Amino acid sequence: MTSGNSTRACRDIASSRRLRNDLHRSGISACRGFTLIELMIAVVVVAILAAIAIPSYSEYIRRSRITEATNELATLRIRLEQYYQDNRNYGSTASSCGVGVASTDSFVFSCSNNGADSQQFLATATGKGAVGMAGFSFTVDHNNNRQTTAFPGASGLPLNCWITRQGGTC
Repeated sequence: MTSGNSTRACRDIASSRRLRNDLHRSGISACRGFTLIELMIAVVVVAILAAIAIPSYSEYIRRSRITEATNELATLRIRLEQYYQDNRNYGSTASSCGVGVASTDSFVFSCSNNGADSQQFLATATGKGAVGMAGFSFTVDHNNNRQTTAFPGASGLPLNCWITRQGGTC
């Protein structure tokens, strides 16, 4: 591309007649990079997209962690029922269940039985504060009664279901 062609291509940038003439005489192209305004517009667009995307992504991650917890509780319940089929109780000690409880990065799981007769259990998943899941708690018992016992922003707790998203209901 010759100097004349680049000057013609960049007439919008070099708006004044005098500037165009000076650029043409010196052989300098006016199209050397981005203007400050163009860069500022790009920064504003990226900031707007980030302001929308980051909260949505955070909510998505929170929902996936809740789903992980409820799935683990359901799996624990099935393992306890299998243990019951073999042993006719949910645990041999007065305080713990007969199967080991799992651990995840975002929830702590616990299980307790009814003590003396070990014919009941209550499995609980409690959110870990270090990963932003503080205030979340879900339970399931031997009758498959599922409860949300703590959920930030929810009212009327405990609810007889597992809430999986903000503003969710049974």
